[in-house]
Amino acid sequence: MARLTRQEAQALTRETLLATAVEHFLDRGYAAASLDQIAEDAGYSKGAVYSNFKNKDELCAEVLGRIRLTKVGEITSQLGADSTLDDAVAEFARWAERTIGDKRWTLLEVEFSVRSRHSEEIREKIATGADQVRGLIAGVVQHLAESNGVTPTLDPNAAALRILSVGIGLGLQRAISPELPVDPLVDTLREILLGG
Repeated sequence: MARLTRQEAQALTRETLLATAVEHFLDRGYAAASLDQIAEDAGYSKGAVYSNFKNKDELCAEVLGRIRLTKVGEITSQLGADSTLDDAVAEFARWAERTIGDKRWTLLEVEFSVRSRHSEEIREKIATGADQVRGLIAGVVQHLAESNGVTPTLDPNAAALRILSVGIGLGLQRAISPELPVDPLVDTLREILLGG
């Protein structure tokens, strides 16, 4: 087996630390997650954490970015080019039932967001992450509309804002009361694509 270059070794270290950090932050939350424990469980020193991430905030922001892109990527990958609108809405409903209100993810988002009260840097990271998610959602709305020959009731960017807003609100409620239905979110997508 060929020896890794310095850049490859650094990338592998960063990836291993990030993968370990995802589980630590999800299992423990922001406050209880320990950089020492993340480093140890990943098989590295705490110095390896600081050579890859400025601080705990930066690491948590990267963790949340990865989780968001993974969750949104799950639904975008399931909506193929040949999805009818009815199929897409049904697949979205199944995804929402599994995902919206995931207690570990939702409460980590809330806990990290509260930190933005005293940190403009954290607020900016959260805003950038939300922009990325809205962009992905807008792309899905546009793709579904174009591939099915319909005109959405809202511009894709406005649709993405509405879908994300309903999803966040519903996610917070379902993290506390998981029995709540995902219908408000599914109905929002349906109304945007099908007009009601």
